[in-house]
Amino acid sequence: MAMCLRRALQSRSLLLLRAPRCVVALSPSSCVSPRDPALEEASVLGIRGGFFRVGSDYSLGSRRGFAKGKKSKDDNNDEKIQVDPNFGPTVKSTSLSQMEAAIVALSRELSKLRTGRASAGMLDHILVETGGAKMPLNHVAVVSVIDSKTLSVTPYDPTALKAVESAIISSPLGLNPTPDGQRLIAAIPPLTKENMQALCKVVTKSSEDVKQSIRRARQKAQDSIKKVAAGFPKDDIKRLEKEIEEMTKRFVKTADDMCKAKEKEITNS
Repeated sequence: MAMCLRRALQSRSLLLLRAPRCVVALSPSSCVSPRDPALEEASVLGIRGGFFRVGSDYSLGSRRGFAKGKKSKDDNNDEKIQVDPNFGPTVKSTSLSQMEAAIVALSRELSKLRTGRASAGMLDHILVETGGAKMPLNHVAVVSVIDSKTLSVTPYDPTALKAVESAIISSPLGLNPTPDGQRLIAAIPPLTKENMQALCKVVTKSSEDVKQSIRRARQKAQDSIKKVAAGFPKDDIKRLEKEIEEMTKRFVKTADDMCKAKEKEITNS
């Protein structure tokens, strides 16, 4: 009896060795020929005896291989942001231009405010309608200071004298020029206490506006730095941010000094 069992097991092992190793389906007929009973039996024995696990492990391994197909380090390096080596100087130059423009705008606004003293630039913002177009007064006439309380306005074209006179009278400066040959003489009246207080409020508002413009320029620079921070050493980024901050403080102080000087000019007039 033992001899018979041993022979049966040996026959089964030989059949397993002869069975095709591609059997991965549940149906034996999908990989073996139905005309060969020995192979068909081996296929069935292989499935029942665990041979199917080999095929399933192979297919699973293939799926895992696809799942691990991630980008290599070289691929990631190719996607790094290309940073301009002149990025730092460009950011500082742009911020400087924007902050300087804010200071220029503040100076222009402060020059429009009338004080008790005559200033040639106090009429620059007045628009004169001549030749069917409106132009700044300093483009159509020469303004000069006769004394601390008197201005002289001489048009380039004598025929524009009336237009210049009307423009000055219509301005909010409260001036009433009088013709003197081919020029106008404008006396600067003294400011009342109420006028001084109102003008000081305008100066304070102008100061806040220009400081907001300066800080917006700083914020734009900081946003630009953050976008490329990964492509620069940390020390270089910190140095650039510090330089932008120092520039901001310098321009804010300039704006404060200009406004304080204007308030002093108003109150002492």
